[in-house]
Amino acid sequence: MKSSTKKHGNGTHIPPLKSTSYRIVILLFFSLLMLSQSCRKHDIGTPVFGYYDLKLVGDNFVSPIGLVASPDETKRLFVIDQVGKVWIMNSDGSKMPDPFIDLSTRIVGLTPFYDERGLLGLAFHPNFKQNRKFYVYYTAPPVISGHGITWSSETRISEFKASQADPNVADMNSERIILRANHPQSNHNGGTIAFGPDGYLYISIGDGGNADDIGFAHVEDWYKANAGGNGQDVLYNLLGNILRIDVNSGSAGRNYSIPSDNPFANGPGEDEIYAYGFRNPYRFSFDMGGSHQLYSGDAGQSLYEEIDLVERGGNYGWNVKEGTHCFNTDNDLEERTSCPVVDSAGNPLMDPVIEVANSSNPKGGETIAIVGGNVYRGSSIPALYGKYIFGSLSGGFDAPTGQVYVSKQTPFGLWSYQPLKLKSFPDNLGQYVKGFGQDRDGEIYVTTSTEIGPQGSSGKVYKLIFVH
Repeated sequence: MKSSTKKHGNGTHIPPLKSTSYRIVILLFFSLLMLSQSCRKHDIGTPVFGYYDLKLVGDNFVSPIGLVASPDETKRLFVIDQVGKVWIMNSDGSKMPDPFIDLSTRIVGLTPFYDERGLLGLAFHPNFKQNRKFYVYYTAPPVISGHGITWSSETRISEFKASQADPNVADMNSERIILRANHPQSNHNGGTIAFGPDGYLYISIGDGGNADDIGFAHVEDWYKANAGGNGQDVLYNLLGNILRIDVNSGSAGRNYSIPSDNPFANGPGEDEIYAYGFRNPYRFSFDMGGSHQLYSGDAGQSLYEEIDLVERGGNYGWNVKEGTHCFNTDNDLEERTSCPVVDSAGNPLMDPVIEVANSSNPKGGETIAIVGGNVYRGSSIPALYGKYIFGSLSGGFDAPTGQVYVSKQTPFGLWSYQPLKLKSFPDNLGQYVKGFGQDRDGEIYVTTSTEIGPQGSSGKVYKLIFVH
């Protein structure tokens, strides 16, 4: 990661991206529309004839946090196991006996009961069939800085190549580190990486960890009412952001270059930033159809969880806001009565499209963490086509009660959502929902485990199906 010494300012100002007055008018317009709506649960997930269900297609994983399809004709599915391994599931449903890649000796040591570090992301180069390149996001052991500061881990994005002799095995000697960044606490690592329709690599990194975006290495931002935080800072680190880089070329001593239209590529602000104001954008995805929008889940603190439609240069509010509500670092169980609607440069604080109450919310809630999913673009379940499928990690920490949700886009305000009614799981999955995935045909998969942490062998992969 490049040094930020070329940046200027004191961290209290974010460069404007558009006319302030224009953005205030637009923001007020949409805010009024949203006041007239709530996160109503309409009956949008009930089939007319038959049932939705989850079909088991793979098991005996430790902590499967996602699934990625190979961008070739093999129809292989690659399951990301948090403990450092990627497993291949073949088109016939069989699981390869050996992992595609094993990074278990290169990741930081994990806490079995609960940990947000490990192997967190996998993305295949769009030209993988020709160049055999793929990319991983993992948390390496911490590096002690020149000031004697020990970090929790080092965020690392690395390029590898599949073996030329065996396409089902990675060449472990081919690692080329693309990007690295210090991470202060063990949580809020984000971790998704994916190539967008523009051919650039997108990377989600959380605000650094801890609670409320405060503490060691959480810099002071422009909003003085709340302590912290990295989510609103664009000058001093890459935390609390979704990044976008070009891995096909390098510049300025880096193994990547900066897309010329990145919002801070030509001025104050870290060049890699694509969008900011996130707490923990753990899972994101691009819509395979439509306008290929970027959907990101962002795990909340104590009151609200959210799904965002991410736009270039967008500020998604954390830690000024949590969901559509004003956040309070003095007491994160109590909303502030008011807060800014724009940042210090007049950029609006973007509201989510889906908001789910956290289980800790005194008003009542239903999930301890939201898990971003995918827009269904398959052909086997026409009733779900174009709808967004996402999940709840669980309703509580004491038992695995994960849910799969379905949401339908609406022109204005928060989208309606509801639990997807599954034949074999009438109440909840009885498992923690760890992630989602999508094959090249647009069908959706759900990854689960009965353990909230990276331990055991209860990890499973399900395919979302329709049963007549």
